[in-house]
Amino acid sequence: MNEKKKILVTGGAGFIGSNLVEALLAMGCQIRVLDNFSTGKRENLDFCKDNPDFELLEGDIRDYDTCCQACKNIDYVLHQAALGSVPRSIKNPIESTDVNIGGFVKVLTAAKECGVKKFIYAASSSSYGDSLALPKVEERIGKPLSPYAITKYVDELFAENFAALYGIDTIGLRYFNVFGRRQSPDGAYAAVIPKFASSLVKHQAPTINGDGSNSRDFTHIDNVISANILAMESTKATALNQVYNVACGESISLNELFAALRNELSKFDPKIAEIEPVYGPERVGDVKKSLASIDKISEKLNYKVIKKFSEGIKDTAEYYFKSL
Repeated sequence: MNEKKKILVTGGAGFIGSNLVEALLAMGCQIRVLDNFSTGKRENLDFCKDNPDFELLEGDIRDYDTCCQACKNIDYVLHQAALGSVPRSIKNPIESTDVNIGGFVKVLTAAKECGVKKFIYAASSSSYGDSLALPKVEERIGKPLSPYAITKYVDELFAENFAALYGIDTIGLRYFNVFGRRQSPDGAYAAVIPKFASSLVKHQAPTINGDGSNSRDFTHIDNVISANILAMESTKATALNQVYNVACGESISLNELFAALRNELSKFDPKIAEIEPVYGPERVGDVKKSLASIDKISEKLNYKVIKKFSEGIKDTAEYYFKSL
């Protein structure tokens, strides 16, 4: 019998983190979660609180001693903890920088000091900034358009630097607009799909920022789980110390997203089919178009799209209709 992998998931009570925890426990791994519950939810971890392979460490990644405690006797770190949202970072760049860069470096340093085998971290498609090239290829980025984008790109630089200086193996995963179960519709900085779903279920008209032509490579959570596991398990030296796009390779406009979500939700409540969106001003700092190349991750990590947008939005609509 192989010894169980010991994995730290920072931000494990969040949307992406809790889904990773669920999948890794199902694989027979031992999981430690570090979360301060500033954005994560305790109920996201209700499914595993009695699991003997699960441990919760409540604490903040901005505290180095806590990071060292979290990384002790850990094989792999899946670093998901961050303050997301472009608008949040524009409103409070100090806090976003403190958490997303300061906290990142403390977790990375602790992982290095504790001899962690591999450090896998959530990067972001926002790093592509004002680059107009499509599809987005990992080696070609533009200037960041928000403090959030800056923080996520700086994390990539730190990871590359630590790999060169200290020999810790890192892999960065540039997530493209992740959606799916447990993504919160609450709060000022909720993502677009849960916000739309919440409005439609309540028979309210969602607001689309701009004319609805802005597009994204919406990526279902199951693809993100797969990418993290592939990154963790990869033994190819050429796959290490790289940054990869995690996406579906599809570009969906906000208008197309709204129509698809409304169509799926109306199967549960026909009145939803009659709701039309309201159009508001463009959001400052938003990228206009986004479409990922997934050639690199497919070649080096054997990544395959598990769930395309059409399947993912169907599952997600059902989740929100039952949970909201």
